[in-house]
Amino acid sequence: MPDIALPAVFAALSDPIRLAIVERLLREGEQSAGAIAEPFAVSKPAISKHLRVLEHAGLIERRVERQWRVCRIRPEAIRAVDDWMTRYRAFWEGSFERLDALLADYQDNDRSEDHP
Repeated sequence: MPDIALPAVFAALSDPIRLAIVERLLREGEQSAGAIAEPFAVSKPAISKHLRVLEHAGLIERRVERQWRVCRIRPEAIRAVDDWMTRYRAFWEGSFERLDALLADYQDNDRSEDHP
């Protein structure tokens, strides 16, 4: 199994078809490659290429079940993205709180200057 490298994960998810595949697998669970290909207006070899990119990025894993190739999400990849997002969410929330405080101070100062 490949390690989770966030640049590869985000590069893989930057394609709308690959993002839709991941969203569908998250929503509906594991599926065959044929079922994954159904809603897309691209060739099966193109879908296969998209699945390879997702697999190399560590987002999905594929296994053979009789004559089908079944794909599923690797939860650890989604966890790695969530961990990264959580760190930056905390940063942005703190930044917005500081901005709110600065704006409140500015408004208070502006009001006190209007009413001597």
